[in-house]
Amino acid sequence: MTPHVRRVARPDLAVWHAMRCALWPAGAGEHRAEIDLFFAGDRREPAEVLLALDSGDIPLGFVELSIRNIVDGCSSGNVAYLEGWYVVPHARGVGVGRALVSAAEEWARDQGCTELASDAEIDNAVSLAAHHALRFEETSRAVNFRKTIRVKV
Repeated sequence: MTPHVRRVARPDLAVWHAMRCALWPAGAGEHRAEIDLFFAGDRREPAEVLLALDSGDIPLGFVELSIRNIVDGCSSGNVAYLEGWYVVPHARGVGVGRALVSAAEEWARDQGCTELASDAEIDNAVSLAAHHALRFEETSRAVNFRKTIRVKV
């Protein structure tokens, strides 16, 4: 399967929203507001969204991209970042993810970037394998911590 990839457009709002909810179910309550900001012109994060479609224009997946100035393991200060990468379950393993990342690389080149970075949850074996399959180089592993502290009164 060789999908075509294009920029997301306002008529794709419901599809993009549904796929975002599938990728990040914990943030489902904020997705619509973030999508509305994107279409209103707030292009910081994401700076661009690309959508993969089959020959019948059925959506198969998306990538959300940004530009970061600091990324662990990267040497430049202008790094394209794969903020989100999702392929619908029935279209996995047939080149849709590869097409999305290839289009992301082209977008990154157009932004003057020489590096494309990404991350994955440390226990997400499927995502780790997909990144490795597309020749992403693993640069580090981390577990982040947080502690709530009480404000002095």
